[in-house]
Amino acid sequence: MTATILPTPKDLGITPRDRRFGREAAAPRLWHGGRIEATAIYNALSTTFPAGEAFFVESVRAFRDGAPPKLAEEIKGFTTQEAIHSREHDAFNKRATKSGYDLSKLEAQVEKRLAVTRGKPPIVSLAATMALEHFTAILAHQLLAEPRHLEGADQETADLWRWHAFEEIEHKGVAYDTWLHATRTWPRRKRWKVKAKVMLYVTRNFVVDRTAGALDLMRQDGVRGLGAWSRLLWYLWVYPGMFRKIAGAWLKFFMPRFHPWNEDDRHLLRGYEASIGEVPQPARKVRRAL
Repeated sequence: MTATILPTPKDLGITPRDRRFGREAAAPRLWHGGRIEATAIYNALSTTFPAGEAFFVESVRAFRDGAPPKLAEEIKGFTTQEAIHSREHDAFNKRATKSGYDLSKLEAQVEKRLAVTRGKPPIVSLAATMALEHFTAILAHQLLAEPRHLEGADQETADLWRWHAFEEIEHKGVAYDTWLHATRTWPRRKRWKVKAKVMLYVTRNFVVDRTAGALDLMRQDGVRGLGAWSRLLWYLWVYPGMFRKIAGAWLKFFMPRFHPWNEDDRHLLRGYEASIGEVPQPARKVRRAL
């Protein structure tokens, strides 16, 4: 049996932070600086997290037994972080609904995609999680590296997204390392072929569904047709251009010997921690997972 090589930094800790956002005062409907397209794409992303991150927890935890001790401990931290993310985005989505948005169509599409994957062997769910975790990691990198992405946003809501981004970077290697362990007996060519196919499938669904979801939300704000398309595509691909900026990092996934921690962006973690100072944690014990 081939030994598993786990390139995640040995001194990296994964620490769940039980934070709560937006419980005190309601955020404005157009919380992202009054911009319809910006609010719409982040709201569309948020609709994926409650069910999606619960799916990530299931997928990774299914392969915890027999994992190396360090990886098993990282899986514990990962599942706890994702459970808290799911809770906070569920609260965020409820605030969006309360402000007048109908998210039911977007949420139904998420469940439809997850049902297809759940109908396949567990290794397929793990592969999908690995690919989607790469997406969240490169999006998170951009959010912390480029302040312009959240410029003008409601402070409490921006804090939610930055906190989420911080923890996505912190645990970005866990699903991939679990995949490496679970497929440690596979030939390298087979491993690459499967992960490449899954990433292409996931990418197609991610881009199509998030774009369609954002356009649906923009229609609810009275912006539709060519005007909606032009505003959204400009925002995503030109300025600030989140999708354009992650394209290079996305392509690296297909390179030989790829690993999420080939991009060591712990400086972003240190910068975030320095910016928030000491945040009081609840006295109660954080639950491992929902």
